[in-house]
Amino acid sequence: MNEQIRITPIRLIGAEGEAHGIVPTAQALEMAREAGLDLVEVADKERPPVCKIMDYGKFKYAQSKKSHQKTHQQKLKEIRVRPKTGDHDIQTKINQARQFLEHNDKVQVNVLFRGREMQHIEEGQRVMNQVLEALQNDCKLETPAKMEGKRMVALLAPKSSGPEKGGNQGAPKPKPKPAPAQAVGAAAPAPKPQAPAAVTSAAPAAKPPVPPKA
Repeated sequence: MNEQIRITPIRLIGAEGEAHGIVPTAQALEMAREAGLDLVEVADKERPPVCKIMDYGKFKYAQSKKSHQKTHQQKLKEIRVRPKTGDHDIQTKINQARQFLEHNDKVQVNVLFRGREMQHIEEGQRVMNQVLEALQNDCKLETPAKMEGKRMVALLAPKSSGPEKGGNQGAPKPKPKPAPAQAVGAAAPAPKPQAPAAVTSAAPAAKPPVPPKA
């Protein structure tokens, strides 16, 4: 960077990305000083090496931020409750599940049954419904509640960003069903009988002549 660049000449790129071609290193340094910026070597393997006029501090910050950015890998989180779990503890579990969903993780809700609790599945269903209803605006139900051995399980997935968040506004309207096609070879439908034409009044027919009396 700057005076540490010993090779001359260099291929110079300006602060706005404009190409200045091959110039002496001393001239490139003078141009960087006039702009209040630094001359940074960005491609030292090239011949001549490529240097750019830039703010070196901002450049290093951007590089550091980029290197620390990692794509979030979706994980499967679990919350566990019992048929006799109290409302306060259930609310705590709901808050945990909501945080997992906000971090784009899936959540498996488990209602665990022990001993005689298996005889009262409806109590576990009540707790499951309480959790699902509280989270219905924060997720989509990927797998409805079902029994797996001695536990009831439901799988929740985070809502994807986009039209789905707007409810049914982005849902496509159902297309009208096409009229059923006439079967090949089927006889054409019989024409509807036409209404009789209106009878027009005609002049009375002439009476035949009366024969003379004998």
